[in-house]
Amino acid sequence: MKSRIGVHEVLELHELLTFKNVCLTKSTIMQSLVSDPRLKDIMKQDVISSTNQVKELKNHLS
Repeated sequence: MKSRIGVHEVLELHELLTFKNVCLTKSTIMQSLVSDPRLKDIMKQDVISSTNQVKELKNHLS
């Protein structure tokens, strides 16, 4: 995305990116501690979703 965005918007995107990275890391690490298969599946879906969201946010910053 090559449109011009303001400095404050870039900072907001960085905040969101940091938050999503923390969520992604937490879900990835917590999967090894979960024994319930349904919860593990939910966490796997969260990892996939968060990974896609991180990629999308990075695209907006480049």
